[in-house]
Amino acid sequence: WNTTTLVLDERLRPAPPGAAGELYLAGAQLAYGYQSRAALTASRFVADPYGPPGARLYRTGDLARLRAADGALEHLGRVDDQIKLRGQRVEPGEIRAALDAHPDVAGSAVIAHEDPATGTTHLIGYVVPRSGDGTALPAGLDEHLAARLPAHLVPTALIPLPALPVTANGKLDRAALPAPLLASPATRTAPHTEEERWLAALFAELLRTEHIGVDDSFFALGGDSIL
Repeated sequence: WNTTTLVLDERLRPAPPGAAGELYLAGAQLAYGYQSRAALTASRFVADPYGPPGARLYRTGDLARLRAADGALEHLGRVDDQIKLRGQRVEPGEIRAALDAHPDVAGSAVIAHEDPATGTTHLIGYVVPRSGDGTALPAGLDEHLAARLPAHLVPTALIPLPALPVTANGKLDRAALPAPLLASPATRTAPHTEEERWLAALFAELLRTEHIGVDDSFFALGGDSIL
């Protein structure tokens, strides 16, 4: 009864329903700060622009959103897990939430992977199916993601795993995740017509890569509406 939860953007404005933001707490239960750690206290306890004079907010460091459908608070992960993709912040928790919403997905992880052949950074999803031996993706997963995520947030590749690798303290072991097998320049179909060559050149300029095939997806290669 004495706790207020807020989902705010970087400028402490309320995040719209369905949009990710950082979770803040307010109320009489807040501590005064961290003992003998003034810098950490100053970064975590900030002035509350929505409360009475002297009120403060606590930055939890958690990513969350208010579901548009019912207003429920949904946890998306940690702010530290954010991915920087072509200058834009991507919330992997939002992608994981979409993956985990599939009835046949038991767990998932999302990372940014730089293709050594092209230098392009891709979103890669790792999926633990609820059934089987972890070698096949659940049926209809691509369509499921396309219906829930904007095109630039749909992972370039989805990799099934029997289980997610974890460290000794139970956290995701990113170094142990298998590298994706992305299409190499040698396996791409080169453009043949004048229109295909023109589009390939435009994509290459926008995406800052030299290797574009006629079957490549602009969004899968890292494009978005901002470009």
